[in-house]
Amino acid sequence: MALDLIIANALVVDHDRPEPERLDIGVADGRIVRLAPSITAEDAATVVDAAGRLAFPGVVDAHQHWGIYNPLSVDTEVESRACAQGGVTSALNYMRTGQYYLNKGGPYAEFFPEVLAGSEGRALVDYAFHLAPMMNEHIDEIPMLIERFGVTSFKIFMFYGGHGLHGRSSDQSAFLMTPEGERYDFAHFEFVMRGIQAARERFPDLADEISLGLHCETAEIMTAYTKLVEADSSLSGLAAYSASRPPHSEGLAVSIAAYLAHETGMPKINLLHLSSAKAVDAALRMARAFPHIDFRREVTIGHLLADVDTAHGLGGKVNPPLRPREDVEALWRHLLDGELDWVVSDHACCREELKFGNPPEDVFLAKSGFGGAEYLLPGLVTEGGRRGLSYQRIAQLTSWNPAQRFGLRTKGALQVGYDADIALVDPSVTWTVRAEDSESAQEYTPFEGFELTAAVTDTFLRGRRILADGKVTGEAEGVYLRRPTVRD
Repeated sequence: MALDLIIANALVVDHDRPEPERLDIGVADGRIVRLAPSITAEDAATVVDAAGRLAFPGVVDAHQHWGIYNPLSVDTEVESRACAQGGVTSALNYMRTGQYYLNKGGPYAEFFPEVLAGSEGRALVDYAFHLAPMMNEHIDEIPMLIERFGVTSFKIFMFYGGHGLHGRSSDQSAFLMTPEGERYDFAHFEFVMRGIQAARERFPDLADEISLGLHCETAEIMTAYTKLVEADSSLSGLAAYSASRPPHSEGLAVSIAAYLAHETGMPKINLLHLSSAKAVDAALRMARAFPHIDFRREVTIGHLLADVDTAHGLGGKVNPPLRPREDVEALWRHLLDGELDWVVSDHACCREELKFGNPPEDVFLAKSGFGGAEYLLPGLVTEGGRRGLSYQRIAQLTSWNPAQRFGLRTKGALQVGYDADIALVDPSVTWTVRAEDSESAQEYTPFEGFELTAAVTDTFLRGRRILADGKVTGEAEGVYLRRPTVRD
């Protein structure tokens, strides 16, 4: 068989391969078609020598936010370049109606085509969207979103009904742009779950890949604690923000979400960006209490690498907050014990002029969220290597597990028949994180000055090289991933 590409002399890492294996990877028509110790170079149009570097499956980053602070068309183009730097080849973005994103309400039948038009032809990597049913009409649209647009994953922001995106707020209906008389509250969350479960029953062949993710924080707890923290002059910066959104607000929201899933018979629940020991403890307790619910537990690379003291400045403000070091260590213990299911970036580019308020040192005036896709795989290989996390487990956490959950049947594995999405990683190079070296439009990073001991050198999207020797290359040929993706 004539090949388009051979990646030779690679140490192939995969979710079902206990140890990396030295293999050549043969690619044709965007798919992996051969894996062998030696593939004749004359059989291929292009040969890339991996020179013994690790070949990971391209990262399926299941949590990003293109378009939240910048126009969607701009973020799609620019932030997908940052994805390539981090070995991310599939970016799954959260999207909703309301302020930020497209800054409009209304039905998804009108809204989502604008999302697709704003991103089409601009991405360097493949991409998909999770959608949040913000109003009653959106619940009715769930079957349409699945059937017409291939959207199989949905989201609830549990704190939005009574707390702002960046802090306290008294006008959430205006922020969410919901119809008069409707409330974004626990009752709405229940009806969202019932709507998704009804869709699972309507589409039984897709049921295992239709799921709901929840941002688990409790508005009432956060509002009360924000008042306490603002009155306490002993707290400032990221430590103050963490205290204003205490870990037990996460744990309480996890417990409520789990019981609602039990009540509604909705068995596919993703608990997003768990940030604290109490949040994970609640998630594990709920899994024991409701064994019939298929919970998946997510953590971000930011919460694994940085804490309230080591993060570089208020650029580290994010929801849920970065936590004290003891929470970081707890997350790592759970990760190493196999109790967390995937690692994401939660990439949300917010440029300096928008990120920081006046005065800039007031954490409660800063916007929430930061980029980080470019550090996802190198950060996990670096810190995971120090702690004994295997390469196989990293492949599961960054690629296979999220691909399986979210209906990306052609993604997540370095095996024959799968998309040739590949990240070459050098695990022996030491480098220092500098925001100026990132392809992201964000001019700062909370990881500034962090020393990493692994680097993504090359990234391939369906066999096309989009990062070469650490430099972004190639055209914007990423495509929208209508799910489930199907292998021929």
